[in-house]
Amino acid sequence: MLNIAFHPIYQLPLPSKHRFPMEKYDLLPKQLIYEGTCSAEDFFSPIAAEQSAVERIHDPDYVEKLLELDLNKKEVRKIGFPLSKQLIEREFIIAGGTIQGAIKAIDSGMAMNIAGGTHHAFKNHGEAFCLLNDQAIAAQYLLDNKLADNILIIDLDVHQGNGTAKIFESNPKVFTFSMHGKKNYPFQKEQSNLDLELEDNCSDDEFINGLKKVLPKLIDELKPDFIFYLSGVDVLGTDKLGRLGITIDGCKQRDLYVFEQCKLHDIPVQCSMGGGYSEDLKIIIDAHANTFRSAKDIFD
Repeated sequence: MLNIAFHPIYQLPLPSKHRFPMEKYDLLPKQLIYEGTCSAEDFFSPIAAEQSAVERIHDPDYVEKLLELDLNKKEVRKIGFPLSKQLIEREFIIAGGTIQGAIKAIDSGMAMNIAGGTHHAFKNHGEAFCLLNDQAIAAQYLLDNKLADNILIIDLDVHQGNGTAKIFESNPKVFTFSMHGKKNYPFQKEQSNLDLELEDNCSDDEFINGLKKVLPKLIDELKPDFIFYLSGVDVLGTDKLGRLGITIDGCKQRDLYVFEQCKLHDIPVQCSMGGGYSEDLKIIIDAHANTFRSAKDIFD
């Protein structure tokens, strides 16, 4: 069982300029069930993260401003979404899905979230469509509840996980590894524990070979007891915001390799989807679906 967090509120009713590619949150689970990769039993409906868990990562003043819809215009612009109670509810549910998935992964080896990967959320502000940092919140939850003691976050979205890097910069129990486009957003990057920067038009071979040189060594040296994986498909050459040259097959090989390493070393993994902004929605759905297909191949 893949233990996939999905909630209808992932698909927000938004103005047309914000709607694409939000449709993926509704279409992806339908595609996975239709093709037989997943069954209804693979999915669970997450509940909102407790405010106390969220505030272990995010400043209470910032969390309160979100709940009261009290961000100023500049702060709302930085996030990129129009502020609403439903948006805030969605963020808490996504974070809850990642927490609950991480707990399930400890028992079963694997869990996934149809949404999440909100790695641009900092302690006291959000940016780039990220308000609450779901994997950071879940990582801290595992540490606080003694469910993990040594966590590795693997961020393979095309954009650096700047919020995650900053949040855990002084936490020796969480190692942040971000592999991302060198010239892409954020243009002023934070310092992860390990950053691997990729040049524009990076090929499948360059990407996969770079990952293979780094990841086994990291796992051998760190010996993590839990892994969070952010599997953004904005690495694709077709992505409007990507700048890399990765193919659909290369993206799938990336996912397979990460899951193989987790399985080989018997390390539970929680996977959040991250970004994907190709012009053709079918490409986005297929690339994200490949992550679930890869997880099924390795863990089922």
